[in-house]
Parts: sequence; C-alpha cells; structure tokens
Amino acid sequence: MKIKSLIFLGIMQSCFFLNAQNLDPVEYVNPLMGTQSLHNLSNGNTYPAICRPWGMNFWTPQTGKMGDGWAYTYTAEKIKGFKQTHQPSPWMNDYGQFSIMPVTGKLAFAEDDRASWFSHKAEVSKPYYYSVYLADHDVTTEITTTERAAHFQITFPENEKSSVVIDAFDKGSYIKIIPSENKIIGYTTRNSGGVPKNFKNYFVLVFDKKFETNSTWLDKVLSADKLESEGNHVGAVVGFKTKKGEKVNVRVASSFISLEQAELNLKNELSKSNFEETVAQSKAEWNKVLGKITVEDTNVDQLKTFYSCLYRTVCFPQKQYEIDKDGKMVHYSPYNGKVLPGYMYAGTGFWDTFRALYPLLNLVYPSINKEMQEGLINDYKEGGFLPEWSSPGFRNVMVGNNSASVVSDAYMKGLRGYDINTLYEALLHGANNEGPLEAVGRKGVQYYNTLGYVPYDVNINENAARTLEYAYDDFTIWKLAKALNRPKKEISLYEKRMMNYKNLYNTSVGLMSGRNKDGSFPANFNPFKWGDAFTEGNSWHYSWSVFHDIQGLIDLMGGEKNFTAKLDAVFTTPPIFDDSYYGAVIHEIREMQIMNMGQYAHGNQPIQHMIYLYDYAGEPWKTQYWSREVMNRLYKPTPDGYCGDEDNGQTSAWYIFSAMGFYPVCPGTEEYVLGAPLFKKTTLQLENGKQLVIKAPNNSESNKYVNELKWNNALHTKNYINHFDVLKGGELNFDMTNSPNFKRGTSKEAFPYSYSTSK
Repeated sequence: MKIKSLIFLGIMQSCFFLNAQNLDPVEYVNPLMGTQSLHNLSNGNTYPAICRPWGMNFWTPQTGKMGDGWAYTYTAEKIKGFKQTHQPSPWMNDYGQFSIMPVTGKLAFAEDDRASWFSHKAEVSKPYYYSVYLADHDVTTEITTTERAAHFQITFPENEKSSVVIDAFDKGSYIKIIPSENKIIGYTTRNSGGVPKNFKNYFVLVFDKKFETNSTWLDKVLSADKLESEGNHVGAVVGFKTKKGEKVNVRVASSFISLEQAELNLKNELSKSNFEETVAQSKAEWNKVLGKITVEDTNVDQLKTFYSCLYRTVCFPQKQYEIDKDGKMVHYSPYNGKVLPGYMYAGTGFWDTFRALYPLLNLVYPSINKEMQEGLINDYKEGGFLPEWSSPGFRNVMVGNNSASVVSDAYMKGLRGYDINTLYEALLHGANNEGPLEAVGRKGVQYYNTLGYVPYDVNINENAARTLEYAYDDFTIWKLAKALNRPKKEISLYEKRMMNYKNLYNTSVGLMSGRNKDGSFPANFNPFKWGDAFTEGNSWHYSWSVFHDIQGLIDLMGGEKNFTAKLDAVFTTPPIFDDSYYGAVIHEIREMQIMNMGQYAHGNQPIQHMIYLYDYAGEPWKTQYWSREVMNRLYKPTPDGYCGDEDNGQTSAWYIFSAMGFYPVCPGTEEYVLGAPLFKKTTLQLENGKQLVIKAPNNSESNKYVNELKWNNALHTKNYINHFDVLKGGELNFDMTNSPNFKRGTSKEAFPYSYSTSK
C-alpha cells in the first residue's frame, strides 16, 4: 500500500510539473530578476513591472526618490509608494508618473515621512499581481492591472486614521477630490524629455469607501478640507476609519489625452470586474502570451530564467494608443501634441533592440509588430523622422539609424498589411539627413555619403560606431529596396554604401578603428579605449559589427583561421581597459571586467552576436560552447540575474533565441544562425497555427555540443535555418554530445549568409 501511494504521489508530482510547465508559464517568472542594480554596476537595471504585455501603463513599488530613475532597488529597505510608470530604463527615466501610498496613524504625505519598512519575505511579485506588507502602517497592498488601468486592494488594520496618499509629483501637477463620488482626478506633467509643451498624463481614482477626511497639498503645505490644488507639486490625502482586515478597493486609470478619456479607460477596463477576477484575467493573458513558447526540462532554475526573460521581451515598447468613445484607436502625439487616429508605441531604443528583440517579435508575435510598424508610420508623419530612441518621443541618446533594420526585417520576414512604401520613404529620409537631434537621422551624413565614413577628427563623437551601423543599415535599406522593386540606381547606391565598413579596417591592428578625414588612421590607436570612436565599447567589441558581410570581414582579417583566432582572443585577452574618454569607469566597463570572460562584454549590445560568428568560419562547436557558457554563467532567475542592463528586452531576447538553439545575427535576412538548444524540448506555437518543435533529449550540462542535426528527419548540415522554413512548422532534432564534432558545419556550403558570397 505504501509503495502504491508513493507511485501515485510520484505520478501526481510529475503531472503537476508538466501541467505547470505547459499551462502556467507565468508562475516561473521572477519580476525581481535584475532589480539588484546600482548606478555603477548593473545586474539588469529592471524594476518589478506589474502590467499586461505591451500595456500602456505599468505599476511598480517605489523605493527611490521622486524623479530618481532607480525607482525600485532590491537592496532598499523602505517603500515610498506605488508608482504608475512608463520608464524603459533608469537612464531614460520616466514620464506619465504618479503614486499611491496607504498610511495609518499620524497623517504623513511627504515621501520620506510616509515611507514604510518592508521585507522581501513579505512580498509577492508576479507580472499579473503584486503584494507587500507595509510594516510601519500594518497594511498589505495588493495590485493587479489591465492595459490602461490598475486595481488596488488595500487591507487595513483597525484604525481611526487610515489614509491613502496620492502624489501627483513635481514639475507641474493638478489634483481634485470629489467626495460625493469617492473620486480623485488630476494630472501630472513630470517627464524626462521627448514630449511637447502641452504634455499631461491625466488620472482618475475611484474608491469603494466613503472619504471621511479630505486634504490636498501644494509643495510642503497640507491644507485640510481643501479639495483642489494646482502648482509645482501637489497631492491629496483621503482618510477614513477602518476595521481590522477591512479591504479598501481603489480603481485607477490614466490617459495622455484627457480626463474624460481617463474615465473612459477606467470604465472600459475595470468597471465590471472585482479584484480576484482582474487577477485571473491578467494571469490568463500572461499565460497566453508566454505560452507561445513551451520549454520542458528538469532544471527549474533554467525554466525560471527563460520565462523571466520572455516576460521582459513582451513588456516594451508600450502601447501609447487609447480607445475613444466611438471604439476607435487614438493617440496623443509626443511629437506635435495633437490627438490623432491610429497606433502609437513608445519606450524602446533601436540601437539595442534591432538585434534580437524585434526579430523575436517577427517570429513569435508578428501581429503585435504589425501594429508597431503602423505606429512607426505615425511617428514619421508626426515627427518628420523615425525615432531611434522613443520615450515617448525623440530622445537624444545612442547612435545609428537602426530604425532601418526594424522596418526592413519586419517586411523581409513576411509582415504585410501596412503602408510599407511610406516607411521606405522614411528610411530614405533618415539615411540622407541629420535630424533635429544628434540621435535622430544620421549625424555626419555628409561625410559618410562622400567619404564613405564619418571621420575621427571632425568633432563627431563615436564616429566609427556610426559608420559601421550606417553601413549595416544601408544593407537593410538595400534589401527592402530590392523587395519593393525600387529603381536600379537607388538599389545600387545602397549596395555600394553597405560596403563602407571596409573603410574602417585598420590593418596595423587587425581591428576596426576611427579614420581621419584625410584618410589616415589616428596615431597611437588603442583598441582597449572605450567610447571615443565607439559607443559604450571598444574596438574589440565593435569590430564584429558587420552583420551583413561576415565573409567580407573574414577576408579583411586574412582568412578563416586568423578570424577565429581573433574571436578566440576576445575571450583570452585580459579585461584591461582605457576609460579616459569618459573620465571614469562606466558601469559597462566594470561589468566586462568582473565576468572573467576577457574582453567579451555581454552586458552591452555591440558584441552579443559575436559568439555566433564561429559558424561563418567553420568552427560551429565554439559557438555551441560559448553560447552555453554565457547562458549558464551570466543569466540567473535572481535579483542579480543579468550581467548588465537588460535594455528593453534585448538582453533577454538573446537568451530566448540562444536557449532555442539559434540567433538572428543579421536582421533583414531570412536566416537564423545555429547554436545549441538549452532544453530537452522546446515547442514554438506560431501564429499561423504551425508548431516548431526543438528536441534535444540527451541534452545535459556536459552534453553541450551538436553531433548531428535533423530537420524533419532529414540530415541538416547547414549552420543556419531559414525563417520561412520555420514558419512551415516541423521538428529540429539535435543529437547532443559531450565532445565537439569537428566535421559538422565546416564546409563553406554550411556557412550562413554573407553579402560577399551571396552573388
């Protein structure tokens, strides 16, 4: 009997495991992954976003001061409030922000006075639900969300003076208490740039409990019974008596358009559901989105890491559009301040996300990227350029013209049903003009179009990075131009410009470097110098930024053996650096230095594809080895679980692709370059109804090498797979082993796409 019971228990546990794995992926997500970060050392620089996938409004507990980009840090001891946020990263900071904080006892409204001690042991963090015990107030706060609204459930103690504080933040705000409706309305204007002068985020809160006291404040002065306030920094406090365990519900929504639209958002998304129902609806939505990829394995930590990363990939960019009274999509334009029809998304930097995040959308979530492409059309029509960093409008940060990659890759991967000709027009405009900001359009375009590079000595910062990225961007324009049957002269122009990367190859050091206007290379070039000619990296990182023509780069470096030796040297060269350009050690430098992987700096984007370049030179086993090493060593489902900035889903998307066993080295092409899968089985549910099943049954910690690969039971000898073959569905069967197969993938016929060998 005992044996039977044990067998039954084992079966039940197994069923539970598979059930959770297949049907409840959101429970593997740890939103606290990456939150143990500082200004000088990033382990992700994330915050626990309570939200819906791509939702307009996120919410987060706030441990930092008002206006601080580090809104929530894992090592903090006190919570100051619960903040509506649209923050893509601490470096970009926030907009459309205000906070809610329950308090008991002495009325406290200033953020330090109202702050409460908390413990992670009394904190529950899920994408769809958050709960924390605020010790100083003996209050438990629970939060769940829709796309544009949130539902708070606050459990109070028995108290004569229980209150809820609404902080509309400084830099210009307004608030009004309406006691007859248990309602508070207002707006906040605080932002970090990228908005017109008339920018406001309007909010409405509705309580299920009558207010007994009402106060508002202006700056540091609290006024009892004053129901309305407007000025630099305003807020409101409403109070009531509570019984022990009494739950007070607060429904809140906001709008970038108007107070009326905020009310409509609240009505449309939260008027009919109670708290538990909204939790269930949010959880179901997360499982639907995350469940597009099912991974099966016995390593629970790796399952947690995978789904935590997948969660991050579907957070940004955020929806900026709303649904009006007629059921039509409208948006507030962050470019001209008007309310206009159609889609709008914001909160991402293409310098980061063109590499893997947008290719992941094109593969797994193409319908949402179709909306984003339609939003880009509106960006162009309203702003005159495509954004390279939007938060919510143009932001002056990073380099490159990588909107070209985002637009081209979507079309080349089969997305249709939107005005691609207008987007192509936007690409040509961006490729041939400087924008209103240095990070919009192409800074130094006149030099680039005449000399074939942006010179080192003409006072344009990060010139080599710009040149290399412009050349790749020209490749993506060329690909799209051919697909759209543009004039031959136009096609030929971009075909010529895409080869400009060759102009920066410095034969004296065997790497890319800046180049002077007269054609000479700078004397005393230091490949370990960060910044200067490069962006948040050095020559060791940027020399591989020839996504479209790796064979051409191999030729420049003297052939395959020299090329792979140089790749090897990235990992074996000590992590020395020159920080003189910045005048201090920036966090990206420190993250490279401490990872014990030489010059490999996975915590930043420029080098993240480099591991896959061994596939182009006949040594795919090194790609297999290093991709597994990075996944195992640099990603954990913990507060310090990233190795640098997570960056709006890009660093997470690298992991998702790599764990599946392939990576989009060159967006704009149809190919994924093969590595080795992390899990025993992965099932990708495609939007067309087909399934891609990736099997590696003998996968293990030691079995990290691919001995043989079969595609639908046929031997697959290539080092890549085709996107459109994947869309047909089928099975990839990896035979994994503990030692490299030095014969597989070594012939030129096996190598992925390079322009130089594609003719």
